[in-house]
Amino acid sequence: MVEELNLSEKQDKKNRQKRTIRVLVIILTLAAVFGVLRLQQYLQEQKEAGAETADYPDYLEKLSVPEYEGSAWVEVNNGLTFFDTAAETAEPYEHYGELDKLGRCTFAEACLGPELLPEDPREEISSVIPTGWQNTKYDFIEDGFLYNRCHMIAFMLTGQNANEKNLVTGTRYMNVEGMLPNEIRVAEYIRESGNHVHYRVTPVFHGADLLASGILIEARSVEDHGTGLCFCVYCHNVQPGVVIDYATGKNHLE
Repeated sequence: MVEELNLSEKQDKKNRQKRTIRVLVIILTLAAVFGVLRLQQYLQEQKEAGAETADYPDYLEKLSVPEYEGSAWVEVNNGLTFFDTAAETAEPYEHYGELDKLGRCTFAEACLGPELLPEDPREEISSVIPTGWQNTKYDFIEDGFLYNRCHMIAFMLTGQNANEKNLVTGTRYMNVEGMLPNEIRVAEYIRESGNHVHYRVTPVFHGADLLASGILIEARSVEDHGTGLCFCVYCHNVQPGVVIDYATGKNHLE
């Protein structure tokens, strides 16, 4: 009789263990399914947010954004522009893309030439507050402040002042070490040759970030079909020694 009871208890114990295992399997399965569904929902939300807020040209899909490795700007796409060269013209013009639904700049494109080079000094531009403008002062940065109002198409090339469609929040490092050397290349070519340059600048945002991760600059001389000047570079919107939250523009010491 005792032996029969022991066998019964052992069987009950096994049955309880089986039920426990089945319950655990069900719980883990439901958790996995929920996790997949939540991930799919998140990805869909991100996709919809991107479609709603980012009205950027198709050529950015061809851009492979390089990681920052110590250089303020790097050549991309083998130095070749993404332009439709068949549409190039030597007739000067400027075009500034509309701000997107988050108030971010989209792109600026122009045919630059001697006609557009400014003769008057630059005017005040502090009235424009571009997205991601969370400025902070650091002692080790030249002129003190982390951020500049960066002209996508430089003042030296067109004389644009407080144009909100042409001003983005950029680090002092990107503005001076990244963008300026390439802008000088263009200005010097125009002055020396008298030719025109197809020029385009595009800020690169990720998702709904208010601060661009960097700036794409493309330039190609028109009359000589790029033999005098042709480059495609990416300028990193970083500042050595500072950690930046690109979603908001907030920052702190590294």
